[in-house]
Amino acid sequence: MRRIVLDTETTGLEPTEGHRIIELACLELSGRRPTGRHFHRFLNPERHVDIGATQVHGLTAEDLLDKPRFADIADEFLEFVEGTELLIHNAPFDVAFLDAELVRIGRPRLESVCRVHDTLMMARELHPGQKNSLDALCSRYAVDHSRRTLHGALLDAQLLADVWIAMTRGQETLGIDLSPAAPSMPLPSYEAPVQALLHVIRASDEELAAHAAMCERIERESKGQCLWLHLAAAG
Repeated sequence: MRRIVLDTETTGLEPTEGHRIIELACLELSGRRPTGRHFHRFLNPERHVDIGATQVHGLTAEDLLDKPRFADIADEFLEFVEGTELLIHNAPFDVAFLDAELVRIGRPRLESVCRVHDTLMMARELHPGQKNSLDALCSRYAVDHSRRTLHGALLDAQLLADVWIAMTRGQETLGIDLSPAAPSMPLPSYEAPVQALLHVIRASDEELAAHAAMCERIERESKGQCLWLHLAAAG
């Protein structure tokens, strides 16, 4: 089966508030082996990037001014993923953004083009009661994630591919020849936009306590729909 490991970076948390995709990465697997084929683009969101999002991935709107818009790469993306099974960690987040981008330009939603498998749900079934963020899974399955100082769609997709192979084969290290086929091709290097230098102001204990209390109140009043708590649990 042809599978695609997919990840995105965005301008913020909610596509319903007009937030956009700024990086999209797809890695192709054949069976359980990377083929070396990939689709990777930085995108001009045509809007500002929330400071909280920049603190996660290091990208600003100014970094992306010379990049293509989603509409410019949509057909190429759809052709790459058509008929595949997408492997996405916390899939509802990425799918919501992709569907919003596709609907905006009159293209079909993702579900009409390919299937989606949520690796976060899979990890929670395998490891109930444990942290199942990508970093936690890399540590659990001995996948080297030392380069992940900031989130990046291409690196995160590569890490997720390694984690998924480990989760589906029950192995604790990936230093194993999984088949007699030729080794997979290494990913080509790419030049990321120059990332912003950020001055990070840490929240005080009082501010953290107030934020936690606010999240708990939102969680109660929304009957379990507090996005901040869900994102913290997902990593």
